Amino acid sequence: MIKFTYKTTITACFLGYIAQAIVNNFIPLLFITLQDTYQIPLSQITLLVTINFAIQLIVDMLSSLFMDRIGYRMSGVIAHICAAAGLILLTILPGMMDPFAGIVIAIMVYAIGGGIIEVLVSPVMESCPTDNKEKAMSLLHSFYCWGHVGVVLISTLFFKLAGIENWRVLAWIWAMIPLVNAWIFAKTPIAPLISDGEKGMSLPQLFTSKTFWILMLMMLCSGASEQAVGQWSSAFAERGLGLTKAFGDLVGPMTFAIMMGLSRVFYGKYGEQIDLERFMTLSSALCIGAYLLISLAPSPALSVVGCALCGLTVGIMWPGTFSRAAVALRNGGTAMFAMLALAGDLGCSSGPTLVGFVSGLAGENMKMGILAALVFPLVMFVCLRKSRIKADS
Repeated sequence: MIKFTYKTTITACFLGYIAQAIVNNFIPLLFITLQDTYQIPLSQITLLVTINFAIQLIVDMLSSLFMDRIGYRMSGVIAHICAAAGLILLTILPGMMDPFAGIVIAIMVYAIGGGIIEVLVSPVMESCPTDNKEKAMSLLHSFYCWGHVGVVLISTLFFKLAGIENWRVLAWIWAMIPLVNAWIFAKTPIAPLISDGEKGMSLPQLFTSKTFWILMLMMLCSGASEQAVGQWSSAFAERGLGLTKAFGDLVGPMTFAIMMGLSRVFYGKYGEQIDLERFMTLSSALCIGAYLLISLAPSPALSVVGCALCGLTVGIMWPGTFSRAAVALRNGGTAMFAMLALAGDLGCSSGPTLVGFVSGLAGENMKMGILAALVFPLVMFVCLRKSRIKADS
């Protein structure tokens, strides 16, 4: 008999980020397979990731309107059921209707789950009675990194042993994780984020806070600093070092994700001995150095080292900003976490977009694109150096 405690709740938050990593990173591994199996043009295949994150952005915007009304428990159950249902529908719908339409519907279903999970798990973790909130938040966000690593490694091993033609079996296996977590969310204790008798800040109240806008800018820069390099690290490894696609993915995005996860685990273990603001400031400074190493180093190998260093330095930015927001705007509530997630996702979109746009103008020179994206860690560094965020509510 399982005894549900706040430790179970924390575990559910960890599993939530693993579930989000599954819905975000599983289908890109199937792009070529889906293209060949269903004769879908590559131009349509490339839209799938855009659709996924577009739906998650919409959910980020809407979650502050419904999450407080139905509660964190019900939101958690719905989110994980949607994530599991989308993965299962991915194996069924393409064979029952127009294949591309079927895939899009499946992605839309699990993207709703992924979007709710992103907004949900941070406030649920923040509400749990833990000794050091910043440590817990950093450790929580590391699980997305480990989920990303696990999805790629386990899926690659499965395809090698069972054959990629059996990808539907693996989709059902991955769906079991959010299904189990839906059951845990239905049973585990969830504490209120706002104390009894208090009320969370409304969007108009947040919008009038200078601190809130600084935090929003920091979240945008966090997401952009992370994904501007993360999304292009595979191309660096493949083109710069002449590696195969599979090995390039291991050297590029896998190393990036591992280093990012390690930095979050490090702060999760030693955070009580480290000043968060100083750690974030130092990380931002080192991130600037990593961007310069990627874009200006004469050796392709050094550029790849810069990608790994970038993963290490961006790790604390996202969870660290969440933690600072929870302290600075104590009654921010669900609306604050939803808006911060929205800003982070906008950064995740704008960073890679800027790199691609500038690279195209520079004759497909990705190093120039990365150099242009230096603006994001630079602004992050300035925000940390010039603004002393203190509790204002």
